Amino acid sequence: MRAIGFNSCKPVTETDALVDFELPAPEAKGRDILVEVKAVSVNPVDTKVRRNQSPENGQTRILGFDAAGIVKAVGDKVSLFKPGDEVFYAGAINRPGTNSEFHLVDERIVGTKPSSLSFEEAAALPLTAITAYEALFDRLKVKDKVPGGSDAIVIIGGAGGVGSIAIQLARHLTDLTVIATASRAETKEWVRQLGAHHVLDHSKPLASQVEALGIGAPSFVFSTTHSDVHRADSVELIAPQGRYCLIDDPEDGFDIMPFKRKAISVHWEMMFTRPVFETVDILEQHNLLNHVSDLIDQGKIKTTLTDVCGKINAANLIKAHALIESGTAKGKIVLSGF
Repeated sequence: MRAIGFNSCKPVTETDALVDFELPAPEAKGRDILVEVKAVSVNPVDTKVRRNQSPENGQTRILGFDAAGIVKAVGDKVSLFKPGDEVFYAGAINRPGTNSEFHLVDERIVGTKPSSLSFEEAAALPLTAITAYEALFDRLKVKDKVPGGSDAIVIIGGAGGVGSIAIQLARHLTDLTVIATASRAETKEWVRQLGAHHVLDHSKPLASQVEALGIGAPSFVFSTTHSDVHRADSVELIAPQGRYCLIDDPEDGFDIMPFKRKAISVHWEMMFTRPVFETVDILEQHNLLNHVSDLIDQGKIKTTLTDVCGKINAANLIKAHALIESGTAKGKIVLSGF
């Protein structure tokens, strides 16, 4: 089967930062299903792994986490899917990735593809949907009130992949006032279209902009990017005893001491935790993806696909990685077919 990977850490400007190669198709065993990959999307984690985690012993590591495709075979312990089912999922960071014609994945982290979406539209969703869903409901517990805090959430980086789906989930599954941040005219319009009640400019101080809204101190902050840059503002704007969640990897190690005075709980969301550790609640990722699928088919939320960059091959993936690394992408970038 055809696959795309990397064998050493190289900048995206190198033509062999990613390479095309061939290998045998894997076999489904246990709770794994074998998926014929129809479309994949590219996430910041793809670029981080390519830049920082060189494969051992000269091996070629396959990247890619999001995928949508068709089940071709199932392991002997599989009960949730059968050959022919259309699925979407985000895979696991400790297993070969989705940038290949066929891919093995644990059925417990796979959802049924929304019937109203194409494979390309569906591939844009899993990793960001899982991240946003877990951040909102498992980490921030946004349905549990914060004493004295306003029923509002600030989503920093609202136009990115995670922010784009978090805005929609917060609007349709909670009663929160959704305050999203963006800095360019097109990204501000994008987050408004997704349902943000208020849009702030994250190139300027955030706390004063929140105060100017006149709605009180938000109970929740979900920081999807540049958390170190916005840390002081986040501490200032959030309500005492509020809850704060981040997903990125701040370079300074992220000192959480400033949150102590307000007794803010600080959470990291890592959507790969359940599959990597096979936690007792790993099936929750299957359930939440099915919930997202239902919401899409009901017309309540929409795909965050913004660009299809051609076929799944090394050259097109390098272009997609470069766009992600530029920091100017909005929504999700997808590649389709081999």
